[in-house]
Amino acid sequence: MLTDKIAVVTGASRGIGREIARTLAAKGATVIVNYNGSAAKAEEVVEEIQKDGGKAEAVQCNVSDFEKASELMAYVVKQYGRIDILVNNAGITRDNLLMKMSEEDYDAVLNTNLKGAFNCIRHVARQMLKQKSGRIINISSVSGVLGNAGQVNYSASKAGLIGITKSVAREMASRGITCNAIAPGFIDTEMTQVLSDQVKTAILDQIPLKHFGSTKDIANTAAFLASDDAGYITGQVISVDGGMAM
Repeated sequence: MLTDKIAVVTGASRGIGREIARTLAAKGATVIVNYNGSAAKAEEVVEEIQKDGGKAEAVQCNVSDFEKASELMAYVVKQYGRIDILVNNAGITRDNLLMKMSEEDYDAVLNTNLKGAFNCIRHVARQMLKQKSGRIINISSVSGVLGNAGQVNYSASKAGLIGITKSVAREMASRGITCNAIAPGFIDTEMTQVLSDQVKTAILDQIPLKHFGSTKDIANTAAFLASDDAGYITGQVISVDGGMAM
């Protein structure tokens, strides 16, 4: 259980982030539902959590902005006194083949997916070091492990997250802080629902378990890594991908 823990989940208004926020709250954590653009969807998540008896608050922040990320963490510490769990989930895609990819699309994905995670870790670190405890969970991707055609920017950002995870784990382990990554495969979300049947069939051929994962698969893994049961696990990349990257 995560009773009385304070959790910040970035990009929590939809998809994987939404399910992680709901699952952490169901296990007793007070969840800060971070969002950038979709206030209405973030408030929906908060209402769902509260309806089920949990505690949550929606807070807007563009995590790719270094100062805004600092303000987010400072606000949470001021309001709740501590931060026990940080889940770096905020992410965007701007897919295109390498030869057609613009500098703007490359930078946008790296700024949100990779720099955003760095910003949040950088600004939560002091509080966790002071507490001598904390759980940092980075949402990477099978694309960061294997690479993916048409996703040079996304794959680079998610591979970079794996590097950050291992470096942070080494730096902060002596103070009781763990840092791990989850690498989801193809999960049934808004992002994958727009794929054509032809593309979906091609993807399923690469998945030994022959079906897409659910957001709950990722959320349950995040909840485990956030719990006391995972206290001796750090610097790891856990693939939740139906066997794609084995």
